[in-house]
Amino acid sequence: MKIAEVGNIIEFKNGLQGIVEKVNENSVIVDLTYMKNYRDLELEEKTVVNHKNYTIIKKALEA
Repeated sequence: MKIAEVGNIIEFKNGLQGIVEKVNENSVIVDLTYMKNYRDLELEEKTVVNHKNYTIIKKALEA
């Protein structure tokens, strides 16, 4: 299992996408405002996703 890093874009739960803001031992905290249709979905700005429940779709840009 590949663990996301801060800044990665992940996909989870029926196509939701977000930017990883913090990596915890068993989960990541994700900013959902990355999605263009975020306001239409009426979701909270951030959510917690277990490492088992996402795929990395874009790596963070390296400095």
